[in-house]
Amino acid sequence: MQDTAILDGRGGSTQLQLFVKRAIDIGVSLAALLVLLPLLLLVAFMIRMDSPGPALFTQVRWGKDCRKIRVYKFRSMRTDLGDATGVAQTVKNDPRITRIGALIRKTNIDELPQLLNVLKGDMSLVGPRCHAIGMLAAGIPYEDLVPDYHRRHSVKPGMTGLAQMRGLRGPTDRPGKARARIACDLYYIDNFSILFDLRIMFGTVLAELRGGKGF
Repeated sequence: MQDTAILDGRGGSTQLQLFVKRAIDIGVSLAALLVLLPLLLLVAFMIRMDSPGPALFTQVRWGKDCRKIRVYKFRSMRTDLGDATGVAQTVKNDPRITRIGALIRKTNIDELPQLLNVLKGDMSLVGPRCHAIGMLAAGIPYEDLVPDYHRRHSVKPGMTGLAQMRGLRGPTDRPGKARARIACDLYYIDNFSILFDLRIMFGTVLAELRGGKGF
């Protein structure tokens, strides 16, 4: 299905860019899964050795057109304390997080299984970050805090996005920070291009090298 919010009034050139975007998603996610396979297997083994339970877990989140999708992640929490919905956000020294979980969350390695979602077509490499159903910001449902919230779901969610490149990540404990994230998502939708995607991908890598501070 085409991203109608992106296509809105922009015609064939944008259709071509969406085709190229999907080709990049398939090529990069497949190559990354193959190259990172030893790391993925090692992380899975370490998770299993660190605490009882599976290495992977799935979580229901918002997909394109408000369709619910199952997103893959490495398990970073104890199975007896974890929140399957993803609504209860983590806090400093969260007792639910395992030792290996703290490491893979800090380095964002826990997100790497989402490459499978990209390959399947549920997600893209770049787009609004995939939110849990009923996501809260400063204890307020996003839908109540940001009236235009669901417009971010008119395109596929991404493994990274403009907000993450700019360092707007972590717990949404302040309304202003939450609104800024959604503003970035909507700006991305309104200004989509392949060059913008590439800038966000490279910018995300640079932000990670700077410790997730963005630029």
